[in-house]
Amino acid sequence: MFGILDGGRHHADKTLVICGGNSNPELLREIAALLNMEPIHVVCGRFPEGEIQVQICENIRGKDVFIVQSTSPPVNDNLMELLILIDAAKRASADRVTAVLPFFGYARQDRKDKPRVPITAKLVANLLSTSGADRILTMDLHAGQIQGFFDIPVDHLYSISIIADYLMKKKLTNLAVVSPDLGGIRMVRAYSKVLNSSLAIVDKRRENSSQTQVMNIIGDVDGKNMVIVDDLISTGSSLVEAAKALKKSGALDIYASVVHPILADPAVERILNSDIKELIVTNSIPILPEKKISKITQLSVAPLLAEAIFRIHRNESVSSLFSKVGIEA
Repeated sequence: MFGILDGGRHHADKTLVICGGNSNPELLREIAALLNMEPIHVVCGRFPEGEIQVQICENIRGKDVFIVQSTSPPVNDNLMELLILIDAAKRASADRVTAVLPFFGYARQDRKDKPRVPITAKLVANLLSTSGADRILTMDLHAGQIQGFFDIPVDHLYSISIIADYLMKKKLTNLAVVSPDLGGIRMVRAYSKVLNSSLAIVDKRRENSSQTQVMNIIGDVDGKNMVIVDDLISTGSSLVEAAKALKKSGALDIYASVVHPILADPAVERILNSDIKELIVTNSIPILPEKKISKITQLSVAPLLAEAIFRIHRNESVSSLFSKVGIEA
């Protein structure tokens, strides 16, 4: 389809620099390898009292710098590392600094849904801009409108091309794609188009931050294989309750496609004991060894991010990476 996504390697010029903090070093190395380069050496440690200490150990004056850092657990540490890395790069006279966030934390706090609560996603956007980021590259935001919280350019990628390709290779028949809530219908429609399947929606009510209750299922699921599509899994309550409701309504095998595997406790235990046959996630967030179970399949988004980085560096179109799978920029 496109250079790296087709298995080809790009030869980056010497003005392109890639580095990162401690959030996802394996993904950083994968991206760098696809760009036929090495990440530059960065010291990202701690002072005795816990303050973050950063040093970029190579000359980046006049370079196009991409800092790869998910704001995944531990969220606050990884966010502060990213902000300090951006500041260090700007003070080292980088020509342009792009913050690459495979997972954008605090995205669920994108509006005032109760009295006297913050809009933390906007605060994080402000912090990234204030720290000196010239551009943001991120993937599968919890809410698309978060792009509007930034006053700098944002390239928003979708992992549908990678996940849908994996699902197509499974050759599932009589398939229906399911949104676990009304807000996910746009992405489910895109999956349905690519997989040539029907679609359904789970109408749920959230009891609190870790518990949900399924109220209704909209669409025909009886006798069908299901793929539940969502952007992230935290405690797993929504996903497991949706799978249970689908099974009661006559669904056959139930798969789940979730981009960002936060997997906060007790998510892994819930998945193990659920009606979900396979949970397909990406490596936007690394999975701890103790949470790697046979039901979880992790796909790499390094080819997608490497292609986007290469195109941004060369001032080429990024939207064409996902326009062919039914998602508009």
